[in-house]
Amino acid sequence: MCSADGLPVLNSPDQTIDEKTIVQQYLDTVREVLEKGTRKVNRTGIDTLSTFNINYEIDMAEGFPLLTTKEISWKNIVVENLWFLSGDTHIGLLKKHGCKFWDPWADDDGKVPSAYGNFWRHFPVHVDGRPEFIDQVGWVVEQLKTNPMSRRMLISAWAPGNAHTSALPPCHALWMVNVQLDDDGEPMLCLHLTQRSADVALGVPYNIAGYAFLLHMLSHFSGIRPGIFAHTLVDAHVYTAKPDGSQAEYDHVPGLQDQLQRTPKALPTLEIDPSIKSLDDIHALLEADTDVLLEKFKLTGYEPYSFIPFKVAV
Repeated sequence: MCSADGLPVLNSPDQTIDEKTIVQQYLDTVREVLEKGTRKVNRTGIDTLSTFNINYEIDMAEGFPLLTTKEISWKNIVVENLWFLSGDTHIGLLKKHGCKFWDPWADDDGKVPSAYGNFWRHFPVHVDGRPEFIDQVGWVVEQLKTNPMSRRMLISAWAPGNAHTSALPPCHALWMVNVQLDDDGEPMLCLHLTQRSADVALGVPYNIAGYAFLLHMLSHFSGIRPGIFAHTLVDAHVYTAKPDGSQAEYDHVPGLQDQLQRTPKALPTLEIDPSIKSLDDIHALLEADTDVLLEKFKLTGYEPYSFIPFKVAV
């Protein structure tokens, strides 16, 4: 069933998946940007269709939110987010596992100063006039164990001294964790991400899965079951060809329209190996062979549709 503009109606009665599942919410987001987005120029030189302030929530009880309407690399999700949690800025550990997405942003020494994990684990501050660094993730993990009802568990990747001059300041500006009680009075761990810039075709599926992975990791460390992932997209955009048809190789609209024709499938489940006990274990995981690493994060039941290529606007 399609609308007058040729795009599928997302709440068609013959769809088999609950409209509140993450795949459906992602497709709703795609449709909203394609229907309501306004054309904007930006630093890349590639036009976007842009919308302001999209919000949704994802319940981890539905399964792990890895998009099924196209194939997403589970290896890339695991490796990139462990790299963030490690606080490393050198792309060497990424390249070891065949992950190349940070290569364009690395300097001549192979380092990415604006990598999210750098400020998650080493946020620059001044104390009594002296420069120091705060481990934000380490502090949050400790708070979850000693003061889980705190409303102050916030992690910022946005350090103005870096962000105002960086070639690529953090798109994921800040995230917060918060413990709530479910209907049975049991605690559940929730995470909210505020994303200043959201590439709907390429980035957002990885962002959803990446922060769900972080939520599961914090749940694993704290013993508090994963609950809700909430996501705010401030500038949600789709890259598109110029009005004259030029730069069509960067046009993400056709691939997204293909996805809108696909019926979402059931979500997979994630099991984290109990041998992973703390943040201190992460660097050794990244040093291991890729197959050994992925055995520690077993994803079961992932049967997506075929991969859809999108060209990156750098």
